[in-house]
Amino acid sequence: MHGYTEANHNKTENVNVHLWKKTASILFFKTPTVWAMLVFPNNWAMMENVSSIFRLAGLTFTLEYRYILFSLTLLCYLLILLTNITVICVIIMNENLHEPMYIFLCNLCINALFGTVGFYPKFLYDLLSDHHVISYLGCLVQAFLIYSSALCEFSTLTVMAVDRYLAICRPLEYHSKMTSNTVIKCIMFSWVSPFLCMLFAIVLTSTLTLCGTNIDKLYCDNWSVVKLSCYPTTVNNVFGYIVIIVYFIHSLFIMCSYIQLVGASIKSKEERNRFMQTCMPHLLSLLNVSVALLFDGMFTRYGTKNFSQDLQNFLALEFLVIPPILNPLIYGLKLKKIRNQLM
Repeated sequence: MHGYTEANHNKTENVNVHLWKKTASILFFKTPTVWAMLVFPNNWAMMENVSSIFRLAGLTFTLEYRYILFSLTLLCYLLILLTNITVICVIIMNENLHEPMYIFLCNLCINALFGTVGFYPKFLYDLLSDHHVISYLGCLVQAFLIYSSALCEFSTLTVMAVDRYLAICRPLEYHSKMTSNTVIKCIMFSWVSPFLCMLFAIVLTSTLTLCGTNIDKLYCDNWSVVKLSCYPTTVNNVFGYIVIIVYFIHSLFIMCSYIQLVGASIKSKEERNRFMQTCMPHLLSLLNVSVALLFDGMFTRYGTKNFSQDLQNFLALEFLVIPPILNPLIYGLKLKKIRNQLM
């Protein structure tokens, strides 16, 4: 009897040890999200989001057009890589192009490569896949890459406007003001401020509890994720409007600079030629990216289902296709020093 009791006790103990090991393996190894929820009990919503899979509902093409779209997209991406890398290499390899204007142009092309890498590889994969999905973390990373690049382009165009203003309106002060240290500070400004804006926006989004997984676009953007929130998103809205206002001020600053540039350039034929050669590409780039981002931003926030999906996709893709291709082409063809190096 005593032996039977001891056997039962050992069996019970073995079962308990087995259950404990199984529970531990689940908590620590098989479901790290559960373990994170235990360690951070106040961030359950964020931990639940990490396991979410978003469906990108913008891809509505039929199977027969899949390979055509893939070929065109791949061709477009290769053209973006070719044109931007060519301009970057030409500027880096030629010492006579190591001037502020060309350094800022090089920065603009590097930013184009940075932004497009967040979209094209994933989009090309989706074109060949039957399931158009993206993970929660992947979605936030994609939104960060694409929109920090868009803001960086605005910042770079602002810096280029300052450079042209000093070169044309204050030529005697240009070399004393636009020093190497100033150029480095301008480049840091064009990258750091967009990064911080988007990083803070993404962090705010990551704290939201989501009640949906459907994104009506070809790619992830921050506002599309915010709209899936179960609760009011006042803080996200306020910060979003602050960012819009800040970069609208960037645009106003650029326009004011160019009003003065036009006034200074009409005084002589030489100044007019200089304005047309160095400033017109910049204005075309500014107009291009401004219109594209305006359409994308307004449609994302206030869009309506009355528009066809094809039109929605066009508005969403315009600033990811046109500026990265046109910027190096416009500058490469218009700026004489670059054109001479390419010939």
